[in-house]
Amino acid sequence: MARTGPTRIVILGGGFGGVYTALTLEKLLRRELDRGEVELGLISRDNYIVFQPMLPEVISGSIGIVDTITPIRRLCPRTNLYTRTIESIDLRRHRVTAATGFGSQQLHLEYDHLVIALGNVTSFAGQPGLAEHALPFKYLGDALALRNHAIHVLEEADIERDPEMRRCLLTFVVAGGGFSGVEAVAELNDFVRAAAKSFRNIKPEEIRVVLLHAGGLILPELPESLAGFAQRLLMKRGVEIRLNTRLGGATGDAALLDGGERIATRTLVSTVPSGPNPLVAMLPSRKERGRLVTDAHLGVAECPGVWAVGDCALIIDGQTGQPSSPTAQHAIREARCVADNIAAGLRGTPKRTFAFKALGKMGSLGHRSAVAEVFGVKLSGFLAWFLWRTIYLMKLPGLDRKIRVAVDWTLDFLLPADISQLRTERSFGIRREHFEPGEVIFQEGGHGDWLYIIVDGEVDVLKQVPGQGEVSLRRLMPGQCFGEI
Repeated sequence: MARTGPTRIVILGGGFGGVYTALTLEKLLRRELDRGEVELGLISRDNYIVFQPMLPEVISGSIGIVDTITPIRRLCPRTNLYTRTIESIDLRRHRVTAATGFGSQQLHLEYDHLVIALGNVTSFAGQPGLAEHALPFKYLGDALALRNHAIHVLEEADIERDPEMRRCLLTFVVAGGGFSGVEAVAELNDFVRAAAKSFRNIKPEEIRVVLLHAGGLILPELPESLAGFAQRLLMKRGVEIRLNTRLGGATGDAALLDGGERIATRTLVSTVPSGPNPLVAMLPSRKERGRLVTDAHLGVAECPGVWAVGDCALIIDGQTGQPSSPTAQHAIREARCVADNIAAGLRGTPKRTFAFKALGKMGSLGHRSAVAEVFGVKLSGFLAWFLWRTIYLMKLPGLDRKIRVAVDWTLDFLLPADISQLRTERSFGIRREHFEPGEVIFQEGGHGDWLYIIVDGEVDVLKQVPGQGEVSLRRLMPGQCFGEI
């Protein structure tokens, strides 16, 4: 049954794709919005957009925690914003359902046009222990959690006397040698080495920062000369780069490599490729590698009135014939194309085919260094870093955020790194833990403060008997529990 009332355009996702679709539609459909002929709605869990390129600088405190985000309401004042978690998408009934808020009623939104810009999600599939023990690096909360965790282990290491535990605490491992991993490890390395100067009992040579990369050279997205420069610079600054090395799993105190090697650490950061959004995976539309297949106009195949942009969409570039890269600059251009085509459909004018050639690629290497390829020109070092900061400052949404970040960067030149730890964690009654075969969960006589319930695997209860060594008292199976509270 057809909807009555104004044409409703619903956008799912508050990232670059979703927000820039709304922003462009507000400009294109100004008259229709004034006359009440069109209604815009955007559903996002958060009421802000994160400027992802600057997220690594939150680790070091080069910029303020909230200076990488901009309120969606101020960017898109004519769009109805629903800060809810999306629960389901019904393409047959043209309806989106979102979770309840403070009340008990779900939110149901029917649509005439639906723009899916849900991106992807963090996925640790196939890597046991990562979900329990690795720190992801994708959202603002992840960057803040990593910063707080780094300060916490420095605090613990400063008073720890056991040599093995000190080595574990002062070892930082980052998995993934793409842009996210390299920028994260560069900022983390700069931060912990600068912060360690404020700790009396930590020597610079005790700090170990490791980057794991499955390929033969980091930053495979860049020309080999720039990737080589980045690799040499990071190594010069103390980063240990392990090439052709995959992360296989993790425990609470070790990163487990595919070859069987263990790196004792209390800090494991994973920037490995993300997985498809579960909401997208459940849609009954054609997908490839978990991404929605779109036509030349960015409409979802065989779904009239449904569009897709960003990381959740497989978009073939009209110029190159190749899939578009999952980058912010592509998502913004895709959003503008979708907005143009929705407006064209409402006005009965021809739609346009998506085509965009990337302007370049840039990556920060921390401490006033970067690598960049812009319009085919290769830059590295301070000049690339200055260009990186200039371009991203211009692209940062919101004049107030531009001013705040410019001030932060200026103060960063003059003031030492802030090592204040912001404890934001909440206590939870239940959490998951992963242990490898042969690993000791706790020892006899130790302090027990957890009750463990076995979900999968087996646990041996051992007792040290003089003259006999360890004697097995009992083997516990799934469903049984042990420990104390």
